[in-house]
Amino acid sequence: MVSIALAFIVWLTQSLQFLQFVISKGLDIGTWLKLTTLLLPWFLSVILPMSLFFVVLFVYNKLSLDRELVVVQSAGISLLGVAFPALLSAVMVTFVGYSLTLFAVPETFRSFKELQWSIRNDVSQILLREGAFNQLAKELMVYIRAQGQNGELHGILVHDTRNAPDNVTFMAERGMIISTNGKPAILLTNGSRQELEQESRELSVLYFDSYSLDFGSLSRTTEDRFADNRERNTLELLNISEEDGISAINVSRMKAEAHQRIASPLTSIGYTAMALVFLLRGTFDRRGQAGRIIAAILTVVILQAAGLGANNLASQSTSFIFLLYLIAIMPIIAGLVVLNMPRWQVPQQLVPPLGAGAA
Repeated sequence: MVSIALAFIVWLTQSLQFLQFVISKGLDIGTWLKLTTLLLPWFLSVILPMSLFFVVLFVYNKLSLDRELVVVQSAGISLLGVAFPALLSAVMVTFVGYSLTLFAVPETFRSFKELQWSIRNDVSQILLREGAFNQLAKELMVYIRAQGQNGELHGILVHDTRNAPDNVTFMAERGMIISTNGKPAILLTNGSRQELEQESRELSVLYFDSYSLDFGSLSRTTEDRFADNRERNTLELLNISEEDGISAINVSRMKAEAHQRIASPLTSIGYTAMALVFLLRGTFDRRGQAGRIIAAILTVVILQAAGLGANNLASQSTSFIFLLYLIAIMPIIAGLVVLNMPRWQVPQQLVPPLGAGAA
């Protein structure tokens, strides 16, 4: 529930930046929802470790305040036994994290980037707004008076300056966006083509019954773009090299992305272990509980900052990749060692004998 709530909040804040497609390009709400929803697996992969950390803090703090942890340990259960449910949950969340980072996130992020690229660069995906001058590119402007239900356009004006210095203006009663040889074009019906020659300053007019105006130079397919590291397959990132025509810095970034996918889910166990260490190793005293919670949060914040720093270093040089695993595994080992240590007890000779105070 915490993960879903946090993911919704992050989704709400991030999706606002894509409203520009709805406002400027006339994108329908359904496509906008699909575009933003494709980012949810990525949000969840980042949110899950922190969500589990705060849930563990809340649950074990509640057990401590209600003295239930005292009862459990009085029954002879060790600290590892008390921590077992949280650690088991952390292992389960880690497997979920691997399913997201290794499989779900690359696939959904690839779909997101392809859809985003298509919206930005494919003219056939753009909804021409009625009664407005649609600037498809710096050299091309399209105006339509109305649009029919079957996609037919009415009252069309197209101003084309791609063959500068000569400017061409098309006017047509009707038209429709079509595809010719995989490239978008607009089929104009019953109109005229006017061209002003710059040298002679003469206006030539051509009347036509049907004219196809190609938009191909404006439209770029998804094959023309360079794939983002987050959308590449993990094995592809691990096996990439400069022999594939990739620069050294991009090779380092790709390998850092691959190893980050492998190391990051382990933080679920590490953060959980830190929460358990601070809440279970101290005395069950309400007066010091807030301090232990703050210390646990600060420790995780430091680990998060260290992880970001290690990722930046690994992106610059592959020799720093080991830091990703060190920062992910170190809290796990330290937490399990501390939880397995026997609780410190006051030596018996320092405890006053029964009745000594009365004497």
